[in-house]
Amino acid sequence: MATLTGYAPELAALLRRERIAHLATLRQEAPMASMTLFLPDARFTAFYVHVSRLAWHTQDMAQDPRVALSIAQADDGRADPFTLMRVSIRGEAARLQGDPPDLKAAWLKQFPEQSINFELPDFSFWRIAPRDARFVAGFGRIHNLSAAELAACSNS
Repeated sequence: MATLTGYAPELAALLRRERIAHLATLRQEAPMASMTLFLPDARFTAFYVHVSRLAWHTQDMAQDPRVALSIAQADDGRADPFTLMRVSIRGEAARLQGDPPDLKAAWLKQFPEQSINFELPDFSFWRIAPRDARFVAGFGRIHNLSAAELAACSNS
């Protein structure tokens, strides 16, 4: 595997820039993916989603905490979309009790139009703790990372 310095800045920039992920859960023992908003913590040791208990992915996480987040560089119309960066992060989801004030403030800074969801009783924060990740920095530039290596990328 390449050294972290070879790809850490690209991965850190991707995780800080993009706001949309696909959240994969297990629904009745089969994979299910849905679009969601996400917010990484500063150290990439947690990724947060704010979701409704009415959503299938929330119901699924309550039954089985094993999840994956897929985050991709926004399509810019290039001829070969396989050269876009993307990362898949496997981890475990846990529901947070209440809305931690610092997390709520960071969420609303990133997603100001989502303030209405904090008035609805069915929304809650979930913390996804990474287990490992697979970063594709472009075609043929693939890096498998442990949770610790993913966290180390936050220093870039």
